Amino acid sequence: MRGRRRRAREPDPVPEPFTIDEEVSHLTRIRSEPTQRTLGDFRPGHKRAMSTLELLSGRESGRMRSGGFSTADCAYTARKHMPTKGPWCVDDMNSEAYVSQFSSDGSLLVAGFRAYSSLSPIVHIVNVQSAGKESQANVTEIHDGLEFSNDDDDEYSFGIFSVKFSKDGQEIVVGNSDRSINVYDLRANKVSVRIRAHAADVNAVTFADESGNVLYSGSDDNLCKVWDRRCLAREKPAGVLTGHLDGITFIDSRGDGRYFISNCKDQTIKLWDVRKMSASIKGRQPRFFDWDYRWMSFPSEARHCRHPNDQSLATYRGHSVLRTLIRCYFSPVHSTGQRYIYTGSSDESVYIYDMVTGDIVEKLSWHGSIIRDCNWHPYNPTIVSSSWDGYLARWEASGDEDDPCLLTENEQRTSPYRQSYTRHLLL
Repeated sequence: MRGRRRRAREPDPVPEPFTIDEEVSHLTRIRSEPTQRTLGDFRPGHKRAMSTLELLSGRESGRMRSGGFSTADCAYTARKHMPTKGPWCVDDMNSEAYVSQFSSDGSLLVAGFRAYSSLSPIVHIVNVQSAGKESQANVTEIHDGLEFSNDDDDEYSFGIFSVKFSKDGQEIVVGNSDRSINVYDLRANKVSVRIRAHAADVNAVTFADESGNVLYSGSDDNLCKVWDRRCLAREKPAGVLTGHLDGITFIDSRGDGRYFISNCKDQTIKLWDVRKMSASIKGRQPRFFDWDYRWMSFPSEARHCRHPNDQSLATYRGHSVLRTLIRCYFSPVHSTGQRYIYTGSSDESVYIYDMVTGDIVEKLSWHGSIIRDCNWHPYNPTIVSSSWDGYLARWEASGDEDDPCLLTENEQRTSPYRQSYTRHLLL
């Protein structure tokens, strides 16, 4: 008796070659590579990459007719010195590190660690000038609580997932579990804008540029949306951008009101141009796989799936987004010309992508757990990573390897509690 014929196994999807929109590629290159004037001064007719030593020696010898470097020349020179050495310990806590952010001038580093409390519709603003004080059982107040809920809402009607200051520091925008975007006016001390924005949790929201008029949002409904506060008729977005296959975890604006990037549970970062957005969603959002990123591994068969109506300019792959809302950013203007995109990863590393080629140019590995956030100093070749292993770690272009703050393999751990428990047993 003949056996049943086996069904032929469908071949795995072939990874698509990296592509990027020519316009954004050109704009990035002219901000991060030597100018044509500089190339003409040194090597007329030649386009071979120039070394930092060649540029500096040429300037000192007087071969540069302009007499100095342009901002693009400076960015090209500075980005040759990547913050890959280390890491050195910035802080070590008995709690997961969730956030690490430099101030805009680089003079301050703010870190956030896990606190065991309920998600609530309240944002607390802390005066960093009172850092030497402590609040004893909330009797000595050192912060202000901004209430985002309506008067008729329950006390914990929703949780806030994303918070961003406007450039002038006068407004705060939040995304929340109520599927909404809220803007708080600090001068008027009240919520000035409420938008029912998405069909699921709003995990990411930010201002597009210095004007504060345009907002970007990302949600678990897989969509990125653009909102113009000057024309919010019937809570309709200015446009929608499709291309992700799962929930968006973070959004970072390039600051020009045109380009932004989004990190996603589909294990990709995408680059967007708001001029390519649609007025509405084209068809139903496809769902190729059923999984939960909080506790499951990403389905291997879904790694190279593509949205049929993908409007993104480029897609960056290599890092992993599991268990938490991992963040991604453009690299600094001053020191890199925003040539790179970088992100934390659930595989315990920081990934740095070349925005133009899509290549992983650096992978910073030392941590023993998820890196939820990382931040590049606005001027110096320094990256600080914050991990669920409880460490804030500093990566530099160079550093003293005899510094006692240099982290070693013996100090690695998967959880801050494990080391604390071990110390307790030893005592």
